[in-house]
Amino acid sequence: MAFKPNYNQQRVERERAKEKKKQEKLLRKEEEAARRKGTGEDEAEAGDDAPAASDESQDRP
Repeated sequence: MAFKPNYNQQRVERERAKEKKKQEKLLRKEEEAARRKGTGEDEAEAGDDAPAASDESQDRP
């Protein structure tokens, strides 16, 4: 004999899955935003640090 459906449990599971999906989407958006902000700063810093890094390597025999 099949079990009687437990609608409350099914509803809670659906809500939990929705919340997990929303959190993952929010995390992805935050990471993408941080990556976009970080790349602009990294490019500027990389341009400033590149000559200094090559000077340091030449100083070390």
